[in-house]
Formats: sequence, structure tokens, C-alpha cells
Amino acid sequence: KMAIVGPQFWAPYPVDLGIVRKVMTITDGNFAVTDVNGNLLFKVKEPLFSLSDKRFLLDASDNPILTLRENKVSLHDRWQVFRGKSTNQNDLVYTLKRSSMIQLMKPKLDVFLAQNKEMKVCDFHVKGSWIDRSCVVYAGKSDAIVAQMHKKHTAQSILIGKSNFSVTVYPNVDYAFIVSLIVILDDINREDSED
Repeated sequence: KMAIVGPQFWAPYPVDLGIVRKVMTITDGNFAVTDVNGNLLFKVKEPLFSLSDKRFLLDASDNPILTLRENKVSLHDRWQVFRGKSTNQNDLVYTLKRSSMIQLMKPKLDVFLAQNKEMKVCDFHVKGSWIDRSCVVYAGKSDAIVAQMHKKHTAQSILIGKSNFSVTVYPNVDYAFIVSLIVILDDINREDSED
């Protein structure tokens, strides 16, 4: 049973999430996460024109669930994720870092939960190609899958400029945690393609 963000984001069955990335948008939300019936579960807000490298994961009612902050100073991509709107170390949920600098197309990312202070062995890792929407999240250093992305393109989604894909979160895995990982993956991919 893995309630990382909170028990309300945990289900004893697989949860399929649809992710709609709106490419052309000036509004404050460019990411929407829905359930299979199209009900909005989460949205992502990035502060416009701000120098802070932060994203906020909100629920459908605009309550902040997590703050995702990139650390620009470190060589490896490194993100810290906090509860609510906090960036206080006491509210740290997890740290994510890229395993090495060289894998641009296929980043392998290691996730360390807050209580894992030593950061010697990761609690989760992410592998796969973001471009192909084939990323997989594994538990620890193992091959046990906790979530998997699938590409889902329709002619309509390409026309509207929304990139649509889905994620299957395995039973007993915190899906708010998985969504926050996807937001970070998307950001890392955008930065890689701009370099």
C-alpha cells in the first residue's frame, strides 16, 4: 500500500488516467488529468512570467496538492516536491534526479522519498522514451512496474494541438504521486528539446 501524497489518491484497482497537454495556451493551466470518464482530477499551474521554477499540482477544485520545484543549480536535473504550496524541507515528499547527464533521449530518473535521507538506493525509478510516450515507473531498483504510459493519438487531438496520452497506475499505488512524476518528465523533455 503506497500512499505517498495521501490515502485519497490510492485505489485497490488499476487507475487509468488521461493526460491532455494543451500546447497553445496563455491561461494558467496547460495540463489536465482526467479519469476514464473524462472527469477532471488534477490540473497543473505554472506561474506565468515568473522566475521561480515551480509548478503546482491542483485538484479539480483548485486546492494545491503539491509544489514541484526544480533546482537549477545542480548539474543533474533535480526536482523537489513538497506538500501543498510549501517549499519547506519539513513538507518534502520526494526528490527526483536524473541518473546521468548523457541520456538525453531516454532519461532514467531516480526518485527518493523524503524519509530516504541517504539517497543511496532509489525508492522508484523511471525509464523509457518520453517522445514515444513509453515511460514506465518501477518500484525501487526492481523491475516491478507501478505505472506505465501509453500513447493515444487521434486525428482530432493533433488538430486541436493537444497531446493526449494515458497512464495506467497499478493497484495500491498513489496516483497523485505518479501524475507529479509525469509533470516533471514533461518539463525535462521540453528543456532537452530546447537545448
